[in-house]
This record gives sequence, structure tokens and C-alpha cells, in this order.
Amino acid sequence: MARPGRELVIETATAACSVALVEDGVVIAALHETVGRGHAERLIPMIAELPGAGRADVIRVDCGPGSFTGIRVGLAAARALGLGWGVPVSGFSSLSLIAAAVADPPATLAVAIGGGHGELFVQRFRTTPLQPIEPVFSARPEAAARIGEALVVGGGADALVSARGSGEARDAEANAANIARLPDELVALPPRPIYVRAPDARPPD
Repeated sequence: MARPGRELVIETATAACSVALVEDGVVIAALHETVGRGHAERLIPMIAELPGAGRADVIRVDCGPGSFTGIRVGLAAARALGLGWGVPVSGFSSLSLIAAAVADPPATLAVAIGGGHGELFVQRFRTTPLQPIEPVFSARPEAAARIGEALVVGGGADALVSARGSGEARDAEANAANIARLPDELVALPPRPIYVRAPDARPPD
């Protein structure tokens, strides 16, 4: 069942920067760009390009895992807009968003994206309905190859499938426009970062 009302969706946790405006479960406007590290420069202008400058009844924001900087950019914007508009803010996972976009999925699949330091962020999902099988983990491709799902999707799929020597890899990016495919419980996460591993930066001793 479609969620009622208007949702502003923000995705900045991956190499993509995307926003969408969804009304009663239907995407009425969306923008998607692969920006690498340029989220801070592009996000607010992209929201401003949406109808009504993106004004919505609720804000959904990608909490990760993914880029530490990108996650912070998205959360800061979502919280500021939520405060200014007086509307609630909730989170979702980048990996569930990627999983939701798979056409004709098998009963289970895995999502893998780059996690830095040669590691991947990986999570396994059931697809009917979409639900995580286990928590997301971070590992090098040869260690992540323990998973049994034949289909692996996401920017790190090829590395994982190559390390395992079997299965199908499909490249895919997180896209805010696919939010309507996520069940309610997967878009109701607390709006705080899903980091999986500790940030690289450390405070000085």
C-alpha cells in the first residue's frame, strides 16, 4: 500500500546524489547525478529544483552505509529542513534502496558497495517482501565471498563475484526515486548514520 502524503527523499550516502518527491506513493519529480565527492555542492540546489522547492510532509534520508562525508551532508540537510518545515525526518539504508530496485529478483540476493580500504559493505536480503537476512558487514571481497546468494548487486558486486568465482554481478547505484518500493519499516529508521566501521579520522591525542 502506498504511503499517503508527500515525501522528500534524499540520497547522498553513495557516489550518487539523488533527490525525489513522492506523493501518495507516486514519484512526481526526481533528480539523480553521479557526483563522487560533490554532494555538499549539489544537494541543496537539486532540492530547490523540485516542485515547491521540495516541500513535503515527511523527509526520508539515506543513513548509509557509504561515504562518511556524504552521509553527514544528507543528514544535516534533512534535519535542517525538517526543523524549518516542522516535519518528521526518518532514515533508510543505501543497501535496501539498491535491493529494492532489482527487477524480477530471486528469493534472496546480496548487495555490495565499496566500503573503503579495499573492503565492501555487504548485506543479504529476502525479496518477497524485502527484508534484511542479517546485519550489514564490512569485509574484503575474498572474505565477503562466504555469502551464498547467486545474485549480487551494487557497485561492489563484480569484485565480490570475481573473488568467489561464481554467481551473477549487476552494477547498480542507489537512487532516491526507488523509495516507494521499500516497505514502511525500512523507511522508518532513526535519522542517524549507519557507519558499520569506525571513521578513518581520529581526534588528536
